[in-house]
Amino acid sequence: MEVILEVKNLKTYFYSSAGIGKAVDDVSFNIKKGQVLGIVGESGSGKSVTSLSILRLTPKDVSKIEGGQVLFKGEDLLKASETRMRAIRGGDIGMIFQEPMTSLNPVYTVGSQITEALMLHKGITAFEARERAIDMMNLVKIPDAERRLDEFPHQLSGGMRQRVMIAMALCCEPEILICDEPTTALDVTIQAQILELIKEMMVKFNSSVVMITHNMGVIAEMADEVIVMYAGKVAEQSLVDDLFQNPLHPYTEALLRSMPKLHSNEKLKAIRGMMPQGEMPEGCLFNPRCNYAKDICRREKPVTCDVAGRIVACWKYHKNWEASLE
Repeated sequence: MEVILEVKNLKTYFYSSAGIGKAVDDVSFNIKKGQVLGIVGESGSGKSVTSLSILRLTPKDVSKIEGGQVLFKGEDLLKASETRMRAIRGGDIGMIFQEPMTSLNPVYTVGSQITEALMLHKGITAFEARERAIDMMNLVKIPDAERRLDEFPHQLSGGMRQRVMIAMALCCEPEILICDEPTTALDVTIQAQILELIKEMMVKFNSSVVMITHNMGVIAEMADEVIVMYAGKVAEQSLVDDLFQNPLHPYTEALLRSMPKLHSNEKLKAIRGMMPQGEMPEGCLFNPRCNYAKDICRREKPVTCDVAGRIVACWKYHKNWEASLE
């Protein structure tokens, strides 16, 4: 499959009086044409900052992309001009943001927000953009689309606002769609409808999808390949079936153990401790919470290795691991 986006050694740091926060620290992955790539991890693991870094949308007053490459069809977006980035955002790469109520502008109708993107990227007239916006709202199954087009975000339900966000992200037929927690704050029935809608739109527009979530169930439903992030780093990367059948990294294993299981009375196994904030632990970042941690884990950062075609950053899969047990 054709690789459409390559992220290589991406580093995004945040600066404050408390010090430097390495929100994304040496992250690498590829997105293939027509693929759904899942990025999963707890809050604070760096998922959203990774997606915002791809589009260079991190806040410039407190953060900086310190290194790496983001190659979109061979073009490094980190070196592109701001004019070029404005063409790519929404045109070639669309994004569904985490909370539609705060992402949509409350003082403009939803129609004006969709048509603005169409006129900017497609160079069409206001009339043509309105007709296209109505078609898109019908496509994402918003009833009475022509009337809804002239309503404000607060007049729509959470599910409807999320559908508007999907219509806005897809109206210019982007090659990549980034979904940042697209089902946050929606009830289970609406969540299922939104995920099904994203899958339908992906097929219709032949788009690749980056699905960012903390919900392993969404990953199982949507993703072809999955990246597990922890404290700004990639802990494991694998095909989704392999990950669920045989998790390699202790953090992935812990995430799967913490999921509720249907028809089971077994108590959930919570991951002890919390995601590190501020000062990071020595050695492996997960070692204070890991059931397998040994001295080498507390002393040295693990080197990423290939295990049967899967990427994992854990000392368990190095020859040094056995030596550390002696």
